[in-house]
Order: sequence, then structure tokens, then C-alpha cells
Amino acid sequence: MAHTEPEKKNALAEDPVPETPPTNQKVSTIEENGYSNRPVGWKYRTYSLGFIRIPCYASPPFQLTLVAFVCFMCPGMFNAVNGLGGGGQFDARTADNANVALYSTFSVFGFFAGTIANRLGIKLTLSFGGLGYVLYIASYLSYNHNANEGFVVFAGAMLGICAGMLWAAQGAIMMSYPPEQSKGRYISWFWMIFNLGAVIGGLIPLGQNIHSSAGNVSDGTYIGFLILTFIGACLAWTLVDAKSVVRSDGSHVILMKHPTWQSELLGLLEVLKTDVWIICLFPMFLASNWFYTYQFNDFNSAKFNIRTRALNSILYWTSQIAGAYIFGYGLDIKNVRRSMRAKVVWGVLFAITMVIWGGGYAWQKGYTRAETAPKTAPKMDWSSRGYVGPMFLYMFYGFYDAAWQTCVYWFMGAMTNNGRKLANFAGFYKGIQSAGAAIIYRIDALKAPFMNEFASSWALLAGSLLIAAPLIWTKIQDTVPMEEDLKFTDETFEDVKPMIVGEGAPQVEGKV
Repeated sequence: MAHTEPEKKNALAEDPVPETPPTNQKVSTIEENGYSNRPVGWKYRTYSLGFIRIPCYASPPFQLTLVAFVCFMCPGMFNAVNGLGGGGQFDARTADNANVALYSTFSVFGFFAGTIANRLGIKLTLSFGGLGYVLYIASYLSYNHNANEGFVVFAGAMLGICAGMLWAAQGAIMMSYPPEQSKGRYISWFWMIFNLGAVIGGLIPLGQNIHSSAGNVSDGTYIGFLILTFIGACLAWTLVDAKSVVRSDGSHVILMKHPTWQSELLGLLEVLKTDVWIICLFPMFLASNWFYTYQFNDFNSAKFNIRTRALNSILYWTSQIAGAYIFGYGLDIKNVRRSMRAKVVWGVLFAITMVIWGGGYAWQKGYTRAETAPKTAPKMDWSSRGYVGPMFLYMFYGFYDAAWQTCVYWFMGAMTNNGRKLANFAGFYKGIQSAGAAIIYRIDALKAPFMNEFASSWALLAGSLLIAAPLIWTKIQDTVPMEEDLKFTDETFEDVKPMIVGEGAPQVEGKV
């Protein structure tokens, strides 16, 4: 519904017949893009395709979709390779060492990546980050021919730097672009598209190796991944700058108008002072990638042949899509206050941690590293008797991962709507997450018992939920006032305030 100012109402009452505008007059903003008080131009035009309304290019949902497809092509393909176990090689040692290098650099650069994203901007940060995935996949293609482990490890270290930048930019977009009432859905949309990349990526090695019982993947598999990661890195350049993004109510993303390296480095320290409770989530950050090493190397790679590993990988990432959808939409239920939703989802996470990982304990008791280490050790195929049980367990592991990641992002997004602050939160998340991954990949490279790695994963997940409870139960509000969000920026209310919604603008933000 359009809102008309009082003086405009009086004018219409006195002269109800509208005056015909001159033919050379520029069309109004509403006629140009379907929104009132929005900038005029192609980026702000909306389109309809039958009953489907396509949001404008510079809208949060369109930009989030683009970012999701960047991650579909880049981290999605990385997940597909790592999901095979050992980077698709028979011996996981080279992949373990590469991942130690990756997550070591990632943990350092990731922690400061929010500062870099705030200073350089989203587009440049994201596109540079995508290039690291291209190099990483190329190193495995090279390894198939020359077994040059040094190149793989170097590529892993470079990817750690690049990935830190990509994920900080992605996190800032995913948590700061949507309105408060839609953050769970936006997170789920991203996570579903992102993991669809891993599903499709998993189809490549499955198709290449469906009739193979070998221990490593073919060149064609890596070439397919290489092409897709390069497309993803290029796609990042199609994003608009964060300052150009406008929500359906006319409001803008809260940013720093004039960022400098000094302001952003100081801002990193400031956010730790003003939001000290974020430290309660640090153990959840640490746990969020810790279990990947066990699941990929000690479960999938250790027990199954290459074609079954590829199938397991597809089922794992498909289950992530289901988990993201259920938890993302559940976190946005409008009939329940946000503070109560936070408490409920904490309880649900704790319950499924006990159930799913309890089932994992029963499976892990059935084999050891020593039994699976020899190259002559039998590998389970999807045609083998007893395959269905571990198949479903692996699917539940994927479902659980999506639930965990979705909730962690939602907890951070519920603490603030400030894009600058959320970029730092995303950097903390990915930096600490990567430190944990570096530690556990090194433990795996040292051939620790499978049961020890399983137990550490389960204990860290359950313990981190207990440590996060004070923040989740007491600090997540039903809404964050804009005055609070503006404290960490040089913008004013006038810079970011919602504008009057005009004819043609959607009545509910969630619809776009």
C-alpha cells in the first residue's frame, strides 16, 4: 500500500484529476523499477516470469544466490574432492599434509579476513579467494602424474589464504544482507545451493569410476573440478558492491562508509571488546570442521572402494541440503520469539549430537586403523552385504553437519545486523574452525587410532554446546535496535533507514 504525505493528500483532494506529464519527462522510480524511492537503473528493476517474481539484481536474495553459486563452484568442488577421502588418492597422507598446511594458513588469515573484506570490499575479496581453489585442484591433477607432494602442500597453504578471504566475504553477505526475520532462510538457501555443488561434484567421480574398484580417481575427474572452480572464481566479479545493495523496504546494509586499514584493524579489536560474549561460540567454531577428518578419511576412505566412496559423498552432501532446509526454515518460524527459538534449537542440537554420534560409536567399534591400512585390505562396495547401515549413518553425519553450520551462522546473525561486525564474526568463525581442522588433520597424518579421533569429535561437539549455552540462553534478543547496530560504523540512520514502500513494492520483505 502506498503512503501519501498530508500535503499530497490535500493536493489530490483539491484537484482529483492528475495532470498529464510532459512526454519528455523521465519516468518515475516506481515505473522504472517497481519500488518507491529506490535508485533508478538496471540493477534495481524487478521482472516477472509468469507468476514468478524475480527480485532486482542488487537485492539481497539475488546477490546471495550469486555468492551461493560461487561457493557451489569453488568450495563445493573442494568438498567433493575431500569427501572422497584422501583427496581422491589411495593414501590419505598427502591430502592430510596439504590440509594441515591449508588450515594452518586459513586459521591465521581467516581470523583477520573480516578486516580484509571490510577494507577491500566484497567483490574483490571473494574473487581472489576463488582462485585458490583452482590451484588446489590443479595440484592433485599434477600429483596423478608426478607424485609431487610439495606442490600439493604448497597449493593447500595458498588455498588457506584465499579461502579465508572468500568465507569472510561470504559470511558477511549471508548474515548482514537479509532482514532479521529471514536470516534462517537465507542461510538455508545458501547452504542448499552450496552443497548442491558438492552433490554434482560427487557425480563426476561416480560417473568416471562407476565400473572401477581402484583406490584413486582419474584425470578426467580432476579436470572437471578444475573447470568448475575457474568458472566460480570468475562469477564473483558479477556481484555488486555492498553499498549498492538495497532491500525491498529501501533500507541499506550497515557498513563503514570510509574504511581504512587502521580503522578496520582497530575494529577487529573493538568487536572483541563490545561483543565479548562471542567467545562463548569459539568452541563451536573449533568443532565445526573437526569431525570432517574422521568422516572423510577414517570412515569413508578407510572402509569403501572408490565408486562407493563417490556414492557416499553424494548422499552425504544431499543430506546436507535436507538439514539446511529443515533447520534454516525452522529458525525463522514467526509464531515463536527469536530468543525462544534459540533455546529450542540448542536443545535439538544437543539431542541429535547424542543420538547420531551414539550410532557412530556402535559402528566405529567394528574396525581399527591397523585393519584397514594395508593396500590388500578388503574395501566395502555398495553391493556388499551390510552396506545399508553405514550408508544411512554417513547420511545422518551430513545432515548433522548442515544443522550445526546453519545454527552457528544464525546465532552470529542474531547478535547484530551490522555488516562490518558480521564480517569480523565470519573471520573469527573460519579462523578458529580452520585451526581445529589443522590440528585434527595433523593427528590423522600421525596415524592416531580411529576411535580416538571419533571420541574427540563427539566430545568437542557436546562440550562446545554446553559452553555456548550462556550466550544462546541469555544474550540473543528478539530484535537488535538499529541504534545499537550503528554504533560500530560511521553511517547514520539517514544512510540506512527503510524508505516508504510504493506501488509495486512487495509488502513483506521475506517474499524477496
